[in-house]
Amino acid sequence: MSQAETSVTASYTVDLTSCDREPIQHINAIQPIGFLIAVSNNWRISRVSANIADFLGLPIDTMLRGSLQDVFQPAAIHAVRNRLSLLGGPDTIERSFAVQLQENGALYDLAIHKSGEMIIIEAEPSIPTGDLNAGAMVRSMLNRIKGRSSLVQEAARLVQALTGFDRVMIYRFHPDGSGEVIAERVRSGVESFLGLRYPASDIPQQARALLVRNPVRVLIDVGAAPSPLVLSADEPDTPLDLSMSVLRAHSMMHVEYLQNMGVGSTMTVSLVRDGKLWGMISCHHMEPRHVGFEQRTTAELFAEMLSLLIEQRERADVVENEVRTKQLRQHLIATVVERGSTAQTIARLAEGIKTLLPCDGIAVYSDGVVTIAGDTPTVSECESLRHFLDERRSDQIYATSDLGRDFAPARDFVDRAAGMLVMPISRSTGSYLVFFRHELPHAVTWAGKPTKLVVVGPDGPRLSPRKSFAAWREMVRGQSAPWTPFQLAETELLRATLSEIFLQQAGLTETENRAATQKQELLIAELNHRVRNILSLIRGLVAQSRMTAQDVDTFASVLGDRIHALARAHDQITAKNWGPGSLTSLISTEAAAYLAGETDRVVYDGPTVLLLPHAFSSMALVIHELVTNAVKHGALAGVSGHVTMAWDLDVEGNLTLTWTEIGGAPVAVPTRRGFGSTIIHRMIPHELDGEATIEYAPDGLRARFVIPAKHVELGGDVLPMPVPLGNGQAVRAARLAGTVLLVEDNMIIALEAEDTLLALGAGSVLVASNVAEALRLLTIETPTFALLDVNLGSETSWPIASRLRELGVRYAFATGYSDHFDVPLEHRSVPMITKPYTRDSLARDIAGS
Repeated sequence: MSQAETSVTASYTVDLTSCDREPIQHINAIQPIGFLIAVSNNWRISRVSANIADFLGLPIDTMLRGSLQDVFQPAAIHAVRNRLSLLGGPDTIERSFAVQLQENGALYDLAIHKSGEMIIIEAEPSIPTGDLNAGAMVRSMLNRIKGRSSLVQEAARLVQALTGFDRVMIYRFHPDGSGEVIAERVRSGVESFLGLRYPASDIPQQARALLVRNPVRVLIDVGAAPSPLVLSADEPDTPLDLSMSVLRAHSMMHVEYLQNMGVGSTMTVSLVRDGKLWGMISCHHMEPRHVGFEQRTTAELFAEMLSLLIEQRERADVVENEVRTKQLRQHLIATVVERGSTAQTIARLAEGIKTLLPCDGIAVYSDGVVTIAGDTPTVSECESLRHFLDERRSDQIYATSDLGRDFAPARDFVDRAAGMLVMPISRSTGSYLVFFRHELPHAVTWAGKPTKLVVVGPDGPRLSPRKSFAAWREMVRGQSAPWTPFQLAETELLRATLSEIFLQQAGLTETENRAATQKQELLIAELNHRVRNILSLIRGLVAQSRMTAQDVDTFASVLGDRIHALARAHDQITAKNWGPGSLTSLISTEAAAYLAGETDRVVYDGPTVLLLPHAFSSMALVIHELVTNAVKHGALAGVSGHVTMAWDLDVEGNLTLTWTEIGGAPVAVPTRRGFGSTIIHRMIPHELDGEATIEYAPDGLRARFVIPAKHVELGGDVLPMPVPLGNGQAVRAARLAGTVLLVEDNMIIALEAEDTLLALGAGSVLVASNVAEALRLLTIETPTFALLDVNLGSETSWPIASRLRELGVRYAFATGYSDHFDVPLEHRSVPMITKPYTRDSLARDIAGS
């Protein structure tokens, strides 16, 4: 090893987290393929890239003393102003293609965003793309991969066809942060990286965060020197945050990394699911390659749609697994009816579960006896495990792929059991069903050794990317194959079923068991029917919204609003156990969602009418489209217009409803019908066999709908629905601060609730899954607020609530059950939040606690 590649000396402290600390968003330079101008809100130029004169022919000093109007011609200024008005938030970029910045000058593609108070304009020479249309191109690409079993492999092929890169890889990130190349398309003669794994340290944490915010990163020429930013004389020398820059220079470490691979140009496009980095499309070219901004935008749109398809496939896998679990649950129910001891019954159940949960051995703990089958620890070794299980005192599934790490004596039988999954059946009787897995000395193929040398250079020590990319084998010993999230979710469902079965078995006859089973099957069938219907409806909304959306942001916004409208309707009809919903509540809830503080601008009148669930969901979409159309283009777009809605029943019980907009801008008949208009025109005739008449009168839109009597009920008790708070009112009303206590026995719900509480202002969240843990935490710290799940397995949260009451701490309850609880008298005035809850609903109930 050379002196330059020495390990860390006594005078330096460098580790892999050094990459995570590199301030890549403050790299004060851009790639030389274009230029950057930073202007203040008064259009004064404060910074420019040093290469700007190469493009615009004006001296830097002159530009830094002037304004943008001195540099760009009026038409270009107008284009920039228009794009600025469309910026949707801090992490958005607006694009404008083929803009002539100077009279008789060249055409440029622009990327515009805001960094703090600065307006950042990046420009690069426009590359002619012929008749390239991003939307049409992406639709064509998506049509090619629909229904293909190898989704990601075909995606890699299509991206290579679009961009021309020598190598296109699809990465997927594992839970430990490492990345794996799961699909690849390479040109002849280019080395393949398919199947290789990359350590998590190859992509630092701050880079991963930026990949979610700014999904496209390009490096046109790895060997090109960056162009630094130059400040005006009166501009403070503070770093400019270039997180959303499309031309931001890359870190020296990343450039060296690419050079070691022999790469001349790169592009990465993020694949994001549920706001988290699922993977990415990574493109390499062996020589510099300039992929134009418009092509990169098309690739970004394709990646957005690919992410949705990946999510759709993964959700389909979940549904398939749920069907298999349901079938197994039905088998288990039938098995329990047979005679036999509890231990014999559990042993029979274990064999059935083994078909769903691959394992090498099973141990049954019941009636004080351990029964083993397959390749397992010995009976005496299993007895020692019993003490470990009893000490956990939990009704939750326990799973590990490294048992020796959690239970040191297990290292003595690692050759027979390296991984373990425990399904508690009854904690009171010490009954467990335990599955074991063999040690899996799985060979992980890494792209080079997952450590980095420290190079001592002129600027001190820094971590250098690996100098060799020869694959090496890392043997992971003492571990089993991991238990997947699907398997854990399925096992939890089975655990709940088994616990319920054995409770029922203690008090039910065989006849009662059969009756309960039939009822359960009926409920499951009805639930499956409803879930399939709602999934089909959402799938249709996705497809139709995508066809009419002009860009990704519009698609996401419109689709999200439509799904939220469905969710609001679902909340109202499930509030009374899937019964009829109030038309008045539907209208007021939808109006409140978009007209916070101005709901009196929608005036409605009519008898108390209830709509059956199917009609209620259909009408919710129609009302949503009418309201959003009025807010964007109609009577509610201005400050003085309003809408009147009136309805009545005819002699046959049919419901006639009219919508009239008054005081808005003049109305013209639309030249094309979008998906929203299609819903208004066709939803009620198609779904409910009713009528819809729309009139585009000059003084305002008018609509008349007729809903047949079979979907309508008159009168009845109307369950009052909470009015949604809009424009952040709910969040502001929550008033959270300091430490919050969260008591929730479901890990996934706890994680979601923790994120929501933090978003509502909590400084930190203490999480407990049972009464004992919660009371222990209260001896350590007194929270400012507490959210308590009522049902915690075999116990309730009443003791925690009593202690909080003694401490004078605000609290609220949460439950997933619709039944009324026998709430202790001292807690009956406390809000009871129904799961699942949104951030707004949680904020509203917290504010009222």
